[in-house]
Amino acid sequence: MPISPYVARLRRAVGNARLFLPSVAGLVRDDGNRLLLVQSRDDGRWSTPGGTVELDETPATAVVREVWEETGLFVRPTRIFGVYGGPRFLVRYPNGDETQYLSTMFDCAIESGEPRADGDETTAVDFFTLDEARRLSLSPWLVEVLPRLYEASPSAWFEPSDWDPRAV
Repeated sequence: MPISPYVARLRRAVGNARLFLPSVAGLVRDDGNRLLLVQSRDDGRWSTPGGTVELDETPATAVVREVWEETGLFVRPTRIFGVYGGPRFLVRYPNGDETQYLSTMFDCAIESGEPRADGDETTAVDFFTLDEARRLSLSPWLVEVLPRLYEASPSAWFEPSDWDPRAV
């Protein structure tokens, strides 16, 4: 899907300057606990299916829509896996646009459909084991997070704060 009308309006106002946007990622697994990844048409890197939450859209609706658009799978979010952000989630697009995402990641169950690339945003879609995924050219944010996505029952995790009010 092309850039949303909302983000297009923001881009007209700020040009390529960094935007801070809420996003979602769908963690979809097959029966063998292999994780579904998509290859981006923009840079050829692999990532989880996902994207920006649109105006008036809930994060759960956004993840269902994004997974459908990018993979052809209709999913049902089952739980929030985690919320990630920070400098690792800065994306520089080929046209020079910069976006920093705050990503809510959902575990998702497949309801129907067959995996297929949409040809617009994604050029390939497949399920991977952790070892297989590590050999792919991954989106930078995914490299560090990837092992956690394969844990059977991951504990709550967040990057510890380095802010100290005494230093202000």
